[in-house]
Amino acid sequence: MTERECEAVTTLTGSTKRRRGGNQLRRIETRQALGFISPALAGLALFTAFPVVLSIAMSFYQWPAIGEREFVGLDNYVNLFQNHPDFIPALRNTIVFTLLFVPLNLVVSLTLALALAPRIRGRAAFRVLFFLPVVTPIVANVLMWKILLQPNGLLSGASSSLFGVTLPNFLAHPTWAMVMVVVMSVWAGMGYNMLIFSAALEQLPESVLEAARIDGAHGYRMLLRVIVPLISPAIFFATVMTMITAMQVFAQPQLLTGGGPGNSTMPLVMFIYNQAFTFQQMGLAAAAAWILFAFIITLTAVQFRAQKRWVHYEV
Repeated sequence: MTERECEAVTTLTGSTKRRRGGNQLRRIETRQALGFISPALAGLALFTAFPVVLSIAMSFYQWPAIGEREFVGLDNYVNLFQNHPDFIPALRNTIVFTLLFVPLNLVVSLTLALALAPRIRGRAAFRVLFFLPVVTPIVANVLMWKILLQPNGLLSGASSSLFGVTLPNFLAHPTWAMVMVVVMSVWAGMGYNMLIFSAALEQLPESVLEAARIDGAHGYRMLLRVIVPLISPAIFFATVMTMITAMQVFAQPQLLTGGGPGNSTMPLVMFIYNQAFTFQQMGLAAAAAWILFAFIITLTAVQFRAQKRWVHYEV
C-alpha cells in the first residue's frame, strides 16, 4: 500500500469515527429532549388528547352520567337538529351574538386605539382604564351590570328621576336581554383588542405616513386608504380570535340572564353545559360540542381563505 493510499484510509477511518460520534451525540440529545418534554407530552395526552377522543366516542352513544351506555350512531346529531326544542334556538342565539359582538367589538376597540394613538397626556392611564374590565373577574363585571340594569337599578332610577322616562326591564325582555349581553361583553372585552390595535399603530412606518400626507391623504382618506391596510394583519388576527371567543360565549349570559327569558339568550355552550351537567346527557352534549367545533373551524377556514384579498403583510 502506497503512502497516499495509507493517508486516504486514515482520512476515511477518521471521517467514519466522527460520523459515528455525531450520530451518538444526536441520539443522546434526542433522548435528553424527550426527557425534558415528556411531562408536557403526558399532560397534553391526559388533559387534551384523551378528552378529545373520549368526546368523539361519547357523541355516538347514549351516555348518561350514571347507568348503562348504548351505541346510537348518529342519532344524537340527528336528534339535535330534528327533535330537541332548545338546540336550534341556542345555535341561533350564538350566531346572533357573534354577528353583533364581533363587528361592534372591533369598531369600538379600533376607535379607542385611534383616539389614544397620539401622544396625548394621560394616554397610558386611559389604556389601563379601558383594559381593566378584561382583567376584572367576569362575576364582578356581571354584578355591576346587574345593579345597573335591574328594574330598580341605577339606570332605571336615573332615567325616571331625571327625565321621567320609565325604561323597560332589560334583562326580562327577549330582545333587550340579548342586546345587553352583547353590550356588556363588548365593554368587558374591548380592552384586549384595543391593545392589539395600539401596538399595530405604534409600528406604522412614519415614512409611509409622511408620503401619504404629501400626496394629500388626510382624515378618513388617510384612515381607510393607508392606516387600515397597514394594520390589516392585526385586524385579521383580532377578527379571528374575537369570532372564536364569541362562538364560545358562556359566562356573560349564564351570569347575567341565566339564558332567559325563556331561552332567548342561551348560547350553544350553555346548551352543552346544561345537557351535560343538568340533564346528565353526556352523549348529546358531546355531539353538540362537535357541531360547535365544526362551525368554528369552518368559519376560521373561511376567514383564512378570505384574508388573502384584504390583508397586506408587506409595506
